Amino acid sequence: MEKALTKVGSFWISKKAKEELSNITEDLSALSNTVEEKAKWVFNKLKGKSVKALPDLLREHNLPPGLFPRNITCYELDESKSKLMVYFPSPCEVSFKDGSVVRYGARVKATLSRGKLSGIEGMKTKVLVWVKVTGVSVESYKSDKVCFMAGVKKSRAKDAYEMPRDAVKVEDF
Repeated sequence: MEKALTKVGSFWISKKAKEELSNITEDLSALSNTVEEKAKWVFNKLKGKSVKALPDLLREHNLPPGLFPRNITCYELDESKSKLMVYFPSPCEVSFKDGSVVRYGARVKATLSRGKLSGIEGMKTKVLVWVKVTGVSVESYKSDKVCFMAGVKKSRAKDAYEMPRDAVKVEDF
């Protein structure tokens, strides 16, 4: 009996130790990514590249400026490929004034074009269950709807995304 309890106890301790090491590794990885992105931002500032605020960049592309929350770490735009990467300190979610909820991973990748984010990775929305968002679009400059592609096309009121909101940290993306 004592041997069995010793084996169960050591198994449990081993499992907990692996979980803790995994959590520490994830935290160090997130910290490393954040430091790296901030260093790139500083380097670009020193080189004289002015970086627009993300809401301004979205507005220039006819997208609602509040599509991403306020508390991003930074973003990168590869203009030659139109690739946008938005970095967050951790996975988070935002509840918008129309009742919709969007969850963001630690990094969101997308292709940015006029009135559209396509090929999105790292964004989900709640439609009964969490569903991966693959695209966001606005039909025209005067349109009052934002369309989220999440398996099906879901139209939402554009004014709900006009102001960036604060995100709430979540455990899992």
